[in-house]
Amino acid sequence: MAAIQAVRTALFYVLFIGQTAIIAIIVGIIGLIMQRRTALSWALARYWCWSNLVFLRWIAGVDTDVSGAENIPPGGCIIASKHQSDWDVFAVFPHTGRPAYIVKKELMRIPFFGWAARSLDCIEVDRQKGAEAIPDMMRNARAALDRGCRIVIFPEGTRKAPLAPAEYRQGIVRMYSELNVPVVPVALNSGLYWGRNSPVIWPGTARGRFLPPIEPGLPPDVFLERLRSAIETESDRLILGAIDAGISRPLSPTLLARAAERRPAS
Repeated sequence: MAAIQAVRTALFYVLFIGQTAIIAIIVGIIGLIMQRRTALSWALARYWCWSNLVFLRWIAGVDTDVSGAENIPPGGCIIASKHQSDWDVFAVFPHTGRPAYIVKKELMRIPFFGWAARSLDCIEVDRQKGAEAIPDMMRNARAALDRGCRIVIFPEGTRKAPLAPAEYRQGIVRMYSELNVPVVPVALNSGLYWGRNSPVIWPGTARGRFLPPIEPGLPPDVFLERLRSAIETESDRLILGAIDAGISRPLSPTLLARAAERRPAS
C-alpha cells in the first residue's frame, strides 16, 4: 500500500509542480506588465486551486469536504485558518470571494510566483522582522479590504502537524484589533493526509469547516482565546473523528499519544 501510494504521490507532484510553474510564469508576466489583477490571471488562479483538488482526488485519493461557508459574513472580514497542509490554500480559496492571503516574504521573492501572488492581492510579511513587520502588513491589509478583499491568514504562521501544540502569533491579534472586522475561524484535519514534509500523501477525506464569526470589538486576550478555542476544538474533533473512522496512513506514536491526551476522560 505504501509503495503504491508513494508512486501516486510522485505523479501528483509532477503535475502539481509542473502546472504551478507554468501558471506562475503566465500570471507573473501579466502581473509584471499590468501591475494588477486581470480577468485572465484571476481565471488561472481559480483553475490552479480547482485543478489541484482534482489531482489530489483522482491521483492521490484525497477527497475534499468543506462546510460552513454560510458563516462567512458579507463584506470585509478576516478568515483565520488552521494550517496543516498546502491543501488548506486550495480548499479555502473557492469560498472567500476575492481573497488576500498573508504570504511569507520568501515566497514573494520567487521570480514569477511572487509577481503573480502580488498581482492577485497577496500581502507580504517578513516573519524575521517580528513585530516590526506588522505596520506594513496592516497598511496593506487595509488597502486590500478597501479593494473588496477578504483577508486570509494562517495565525500560527506555518504548517503544523495534526494535534501539535498550538502557537498563535500576535499578528492576528493586531489585525483583529485594528481592522475592526469580523474574524471567521477555520478548522481542518488535512495534515492527516498531506502532512508537512511528508514523502507520501495518504488517501482519505480532508475536511475543513468555516466556524461562526467572532465579532469585532472584543479585548485582545478574549478574542485570542475565543479564536484558539474555536479552531483547536473543532480541528481536534475532525482529526479524532477521522482516526476513529479508520484511516490508511500509519499512525506514529506521537500522533497516537496526542490523540489519547485530547480524548475526554471516561
